[in-house]
Amino acid sequence: MKRTGAQIVWEVLTEEKVDVVFGYPGGAIMPVYDAMLGYQVHHVLVRHEQGAAHMADGYARASGRVGVALATSGPGATNLVTGIATAMLDSSPIVCITGQVPSKLLGSDAFQETDITGVTLPITKHNFLVTRVDEIAPTLRQAFAIARSGRPGPVLVDITKDAQQATCEYEAPTVAVQTGRALTRELEQELLRAQEMIDAAERPLLLVGQGVVQSGAALAVKALAEKGDIPVAATLLGLGAFPATHPLALGMMGMHGEAWVNHAIQEADLIVALGMRFDDRVTGDPKKFAANAKKIHVEIDRAEINKTVRVDLPIVADLRSVAGQLMERVATRTRSEWRARIGAMRAAAADRDILKRDDDGRLHAAHVIDELWRSTAGGALVVTDVGQHQMWEAQYYKHERPRSLVTSGGLGTMGFALPAAIGARFARPDDEIWVVVGDGGFQMTACELSTCAQEGLKINIAIINNGFLGMVRQWQEMFYDRRYAATPMLSPDFVKLAEAHGLAGLRASERKDLVGVIAEARQKPGTVVVDFRVSAEENVYPMVPSGGDIGEMIRRPQHARVA
Repeated sequence: MKRTGAQIVWEVLTEEKVDVVFGYPGGAIMPVYDAMLGYQVHHVLVRHEQGAAHMADGYARASGRVGVALATSGPGATNLVTGIATAMLDSSPIVCITGQVPSKLLGSDAFQETDITGVTLPITKHNFLVTRVDEIAPTLRQAFAIARSGRPGPVLVDITKDAQQATCEYEAPTVAVQTGRALTRELEQELLRAQEMIDAAERPLLLVGQGVVQSGAALAVKALAEKGDIPVAATLLGLGAFPATHPLALGMMGMHGEAWVNHAIQEADLIVALGMRFDDRVTGDPKKFAANAKKIHVEIDRAEINKTVRVDLPIVADLRSVAGQLMERVATRTRSEWRARIGAMRAAAADRDILKRDDDGRLHAAHVIDELWRSTAGGALVVTDVGQHQMWEAQYYKHERPRSLVTSGGLGTMGFALPAAIGARFARPDDEIWVVVGDGGFQMTACELSTCAQEGLKINIAIINNGFLGMVRQWQEMFYDRRYAATPMLSPDFVKLAEAHGLAGLRASERKDLVGVIAEARQKPGTVVVDFRVSAEENVYPMVPSGGDIGEMIRRPQHARVA
């Protein structure tokens, strides 16, 4: 059957069972938008193309499916770049479809022409420039296959306007995508060696990353930990991969990880790294990271093996299969002495005493996060922005299930949370969703409140408002003699801002108001913005100085008061 290139875009999206796309129209993508009216895919009109990429990303992280964003050429396409880079660093499967000037104008500096494939080459898993109508369908199918297979990631497809307008015969073929690695003799030997190393260890740790979530390996990893009685620590993006209240769960590792977790890593005799990439925020100085431990690294991406930390046994394979195989092979063990040692380190840590302070009723960020966890019984899907509030969320909200935390890890993108939460809402229509965001990052994409209003979405937004760019201010306090250059922040009245969008706005500035305001936000229909006025000069503890030994942390002064 004959179809225009624009229609073929929607035919392929329908084949791929895409139910929602996030985008913003413009001249070079207009044929695709015109054809959209003949198809059932729901389109969400964003207020800025960066929001479209983050929404597609949030959808992908919350659902495990490929998210889709649309934009026009030139500034429309370049506005996607931050969101694409965010997805790339965090291995999130999205497909971005952009319009391009007609093929005869390529390279002529035509109106709104940008070489977006050149711009995004370093931040995509792959990208394509399509100039012929008959190339649209196979290219889009390949884009989806690349985005979701192996280590997931973003793919960009740039389609010239004349290719969108031309016609050709269209057929809907089936495409088989191979994933995983067969149980070869080499893999069999690697599994045998891993089993021997685990059985011989007295102080092993499992370090779980986002790969556990993406591969669907959470249950297999839990069974492995329980059979071997092995404590489990998580990266920021690995939170939720292992139940936070499980007796073997230790919490988050790294720069702002739990003190006892970092000490346990340094005392371990075996590290089993599962679906994580030894990011610098996790390891600190890589030469000093678990220096006395042997290391097993299970990872789908061969490029991550020995990139930062040298390991004794790399296993490049599908994590779900490997974890299941190891669970069946390892010996049933009781490692009570090792768990007791970690328990003693946990008991000695004083970094959470802020929850026990009264401080004349003043409100701290930790109080807000702790009460969110209690009020939602740990069952919410939480989407965070980047900064101090992100670390407090990781410390105080106990995530029990995979895909219950959506956050920007590798790129650390401020402005991520609100649009990502919109994408997550379409992926998980029945979940309670809370955005946890700072007053700085929120203002970067606050325009998407209009999207929430137009779509009639129920999202609760907790602004941790301390009047500063908090994490930068913390570094200035600790390492720049309190020279607060460009970090004090004058913000709008967030309650009135919400109301200007036709949404509800609430505020709490004292601890006694916390429970009631959270309950009210949960009960109100539609998106609710809650302005939590928290203590201004409050720091995240513990903290490993950049490039330092993760066992040497800056700890909260035991009797310090927070301004």
